[in-house]
Amino acid sequence: MRAVMAEAEVGDDVWGDDPTVTALEAKTATLLGFDAGLFVPSGTQSNLCAMLSHCARGDEYIVGQTAHTYKYEAGGAAVLGSIQPQPIEFSEDGTLDLDEVAAKIKVDDPHFARTKLLSLENTVHGKVLPVDYCNDARSLANEHGLSLHLDGARIWNAAAALRVPPAEVAAPFDSVSVCLSKGLGAPVGSVLVGSPAFISAARRWRKMLGGGMRQAGLLAAAGIFALDEHRDRVVDDHAMANRIGDVLRTIDGATVSGVHTNMVFCDFDNPDEASTKLAAANILAAVGPYNSRFVTHLDLPEDTPEQIAAALG
Repeated sequence: MRAVMAEAEVGDDVWGDDPTVTALEAKTATLLGFDAGLFVPSGTQSNLCAMLSHCARGDEYIVGQTAHTYKYEAGGAAVLGSIQPQPIEFSEDGTLDLDEVAAKIKVDDPHFARTKLLSLENTVHGKVLPVDYCNDARSLANEHGLSLHLDGARIWNAAAALRVPPAEVAAPFDSVSVCLSKGLGAPVGSVLVGSPAFISAARRWRKMLGGGMRQAGLLAAAGIFALDEHRDRVVDDHAMANRIGDVLRTIDGATVSGVHTNMVFCDFDNPDEASTKLAAANILAAVGPYNSRFVTHLDLPEDTPEQIAAALG
């Protein structure tokens, strides 16, 4: 990956003439079944560009209570776009109850924000949204005149788990944000895909948000390599997660609450002790008082489960 970055042909992407960025945008759009794409520095900016393009000041988007676009992206849609979030709780399987979504859609009345967008996420804490569910969400959006956006940062994991092409996962949506680092191992970057008119609007927002980069082909080359070389191997991360889950089930004081795609969730009777032991073994995991998380990726050595067992045993 570093070799192709060093050899990348570059231009000035702010002016639209970096050939490697253009190639990445076209490649990602085609892979997901869309006509246009936009390379951005981060998933946070990608989702924000999408929401700013779908909604105007005083509009509203419906979203999961713990979704990244609502909880973990610093409130950007509200702060920078004056777009009101309407969060609702996720169901246990990671879906939003579509009857509840329908009930939250505001009538056309000056008292209320205008509901314009439904934002979903795939995966949700590693849980995969079924394709049929996303098609039902599309039907609901059509019925109520809403746009439908997907935070698909981990769409590669979802597609691998469902054993379908990424385009099938993305098909019901008007726009999709995908990550090139999570799961794929690029150092930085996301791509937002949609229609040419939508991406044109998003490109303007990217500039306003400070996301216009010059010789960005150096980074885009890493993204192209990741898409070509690392998509098919995410199933290895899922297998690793299952092995880690099996190991943690043998540890006294550890209770595995779920293994979903490349994520393992575990509760420790003594999380401080577990965190200290793992850190001493140079194992980095999100260990805390509630639902500690282990996330697998391509840089983990094959014996990671055994290392965890030795550290915690």
